[in-house]
Amino acid sequence: MVYTSLQQFLGTGKSVVANGPIGLILLEDAVEADSTVRHHLDSGFETVIVFGSAEIALAEDVASRVHRVHHDMLSDDALTDIVNGVIRLAPGQWIYYCYNTEYLFFPFCEHRTVGEMATFSLEERRSSILTYVIDLYAGDLEAHPNAVALEDAYLDKSGYYALARKNSDNEFADRQLDFFGGLRWRFEEHIPMPRRRIDRVSIFRATTGLEMRADHTFNDPEYNTYACPWHHSLTAALCSFRTAKALKRNPGSGYQISSFKWHNSAPFEWRSQQLLDLGLMEPGQWF
Repeated sequence: MVYTSLQQFLGTGKSVVANGPIGLILLEDAVEADSTVRHHLDSGFETVIVFGSAEIALAEDVASRVHRVHHDMLSDDALTDIVNGVIRLAPGQWIYYCYNTEYLFFPFCEHRTVGEMATFSLEERRSSILTYVIDLYAGDLEAHPNAVALEDAYLDKSGYYALARKNSDNEFADRQLDFFGGLRWRFEEHIPMPRRRIDRVSIFRATTGLEMRADHTFNDPEYNTYACPWHHSLTAALCSFRTAKALKRNPGSGYQISSFKWHNSAPFEWRSQQLLDLGLMEPGQWF
């Protein structure tokens, strides 16, 4: 099904979001659009909705399995308009969002589905799953000048840290931290301060009155926590070329960067165990 605008989808698409988990794929451009959608279809999402320009074509095998919504992803508030609109449209459903060139990995994802992870989280009385955006980048920027290469992908194996988060009353927020690392840390001079965090609540259960804010946090503080009060909770990773792509595309940084590799770079193996071994996601009590 193709919708010609976000407004049309939100007004008439109630039946589309009847089955979850729901994956929202936001296409900023055409780079690896097909591989991004295929990855998430294989992850077990019951419904996948692709937002982006009508000019971005999808392969036939992908297009036949998703719903398309034509929307300008460069418009102001595009992210919050989409996510909050779907929250209002689908209360009770688990929702996930990402951009093209971002790939979801969660503990044991090679033989478990997103639906199973959501069910486990509900059993733990958790309605959100914290995800860390782990930067990927091409090892050879001469061969891959846009920094995107699935077959030559690298990540940082160290250099991640967290700082205590304060709430609007300037008090430390309970079980909330701001996480940093990856390319946004190493090339922070090119990244505005509000965009340096790598934590994102990408997977959550929609409820009436819930709203996502522009900084990827929610108006319900519990949704922004990294764990429940009684033990460690499951977390996931969004392995993303998006920052590397932006740094190479931006004239202010692109000409200054000849390589993203450093002594703590490691080839990305495209498997969850590598991320678990590096401490970049947490299985919690899910075994």
